[in-house]
Amino acid sequence: MPNPQRRPTDRIHAADHPSISKEGKVSERRIETTTSRTAEWTCVSRAASSLESDSYYRSDDHIALLLVPTFLKLLLHIPSIRRFYSQVLAPKGIYEYTIARTKYIDAVFKEALAEGFDQILIFGAGFDTRALRFQSEAGNTRIFELDVPITQKAKLGQYAQRGLNIPANVEFISIDFDKESLSEKLEGAGFSRGVRSLFVLEGLLMYLQLDSVDETFKVIEAFAGVGSVIVFDYVRASVLRQAGSCYGEREIVRSVAKAGERWHFGIEEEELERFLKKYGLRTSEHKDAQDLEQIYFTDAAGEIVGRVNGTHCLVRAVKPATSQEYTTPT
Repeated sequence: MPNPQRRPTDRIHAADHPSISKEGKVSERRIETTTSRTAEWTCVSRAASSLESDSYYRSDDHIALLLVPTFLKLLLHIPSIRRFYSQVLAPKGIYEYTIARTKYIDAVFKEALAEGFDQILIFGAGFDTRALRFQSEAGNTRIFELDVPITQKAKLGQYAQRGLNIPANVEFISIDFDKESLSEKLEGAGFSRGVRSLFVLEGLLMYLQLDSVDETFKVIEAFAGVGSVIVFDYVRASVLRQAGSCYGEREIVRSVAKAGERWHFGIEEEELERFLKKYGLRTSEHKDAQDLEQIYFTDAAGEIVGRVNGTHCLVRAVKPATSQEYTTPT
C-alpha cells in the first residue's frame, strides 16, 4: 500500500529501501574505487549467452567471451556449467533479463547507426562492447564511453591484452563524479550539443541517488538535439519498498546487496511519462518482463520458454520537436 504521506516526486523517484539511508554513499564510493561487480557479472552473462545453442538464449556479444578470465572461459564452454550459472547461481530470471536487455539495446544501437546519428554516449559503460561489435556499421557516428577510472582502466587493459584495437571514432571519458563536472567532461571530449544523439543508460539508474539521476537527465536534456533517443532500464519503485510482487524480486535484491551495490532509485510505471516530460522527453517504447518474454522467449507454438525477472523495465524515449508531440504511444 503506497504511503499516503509520500510526495508526488517520491512516487516518481522512489528511494524508500530501508537499507539505503546509511549505505548510499558507501556503495557509490565502492563502485568508484573498485571494478563494478555487477559490470563483471553482466560481462560473464553475455559471454555465456554467446555460447548458447538455443537461439532464444543466444546473444551476439562474442567479444565478452574474450574479456573473461581464461579458466572461466573454459568453464563457460561446458553446457552444464552454464546451466548451473544461469539457474542456480544467478537470481531467478536475471540471466533471461540480461539476454533480453542486450538484444533490445543492440537493436536500438544498430538503428541509430543505420540512421546516421551524429554521436552515441554510453553512460557507465562497464564492459559494454557495442563500439567494437558494431564498428562496421558505425559510419561517421562518434561513440563515447563514460565511466569511473577504475572500471574503464580495467576494460582498456583487457582490450590491450586481447589485442583488440580501439576504432578511431571511439572516445573514452573517465570521470570522478566527486570532483568533476559531467557537462565539462563531455564538452572537453568533443561531445556536441544540439545534434541527434543516442544516450545509453544500461543497468545504471537504479544504483544512483535521486540527485544524481536528476543531474544526469538534465545533462541529457542540455546536449540532446531534436530526434535524439535515450534507452535505459529501471527497477520498479515497488521493489525498493520490498513489496515482493515481482518474479525473482527477493533473489535479485539479496544478490545486489551482497555485491555492495544497492539500488536507490526506482520509478512507478504510471509516473514514467511525467518523469520524462520534466526533461523534454517522451516515451517511445516501454517493455516490462511480460513484453520481453513475448518478444524474446516465446516459441512458434506461443509457449514461453524462459521467464524474465520482473523487477526491471526497459524504456526507449525520444526528444520531440514540439510540445504537441508529448503523447504516450499505444
